[in-house]
Amino acid sequence: MTHYGTLDSPLGELLLVGEESTTAPGGTALTSLTVPGQKGGAAVRDGWTYAPDAFAEIARQLRAYFDGTLTRFDIEFTATPGTGTDFQRRVWQALEEIPYGTTTTYGRIAADIGAARGAVRAVGTAIGANPLLVVRPCHRVIAADGSLSGYAGGPERKRQLLGLEGSVPDAA
Repeated sequence: MTHYGTLDSPLGELLLVGEESTTAPGGTALTSLTVPGQKGGAAVRDGWTYAPDAFAEIARQLRAYFDGTLTRFDIEFTATPGTGTDFQRRVWQALEEIPYGTTTTYGRIAADIGAARGAVRAVGTAIGANPLLVVRPCHRVIAADGSLSGYAGGPERKRQLLGLEGSVPDAA
């Protein structure tokens, strides 16, 4: 069963979408986290159940992150069937390995997943399709010249998240 809830945050009202899980902390595995106005973000669908209490543990961790007291999430993710290609899932896994307070480049992600040198644009496209903003830290990926480059949640939110983590690049 798909549940959804919302959470006020410094980024605006987040839309949380998840599935019941017996193994997830708090009983809900997150399938999507969307910020307001996000390019390609989730929208509430018919058949989803509004269940904000199902996201209590996820909300607790997000609040701690925004307060600066949490640097690594312990949230179970689950993909809805058909979410992401194999290539996208490899990119998304690489995002999860980027430490808090650091940045990397699109080219480095391509190299980390063993993609061809020319795959930087494909990596950017895969990152743009990340359904789990904030918790799967695509905001930590910047251009080779140090500029912030794209972010589905908008460049100001990317700057805000990097600032929270103390890692806004000089060229930003």
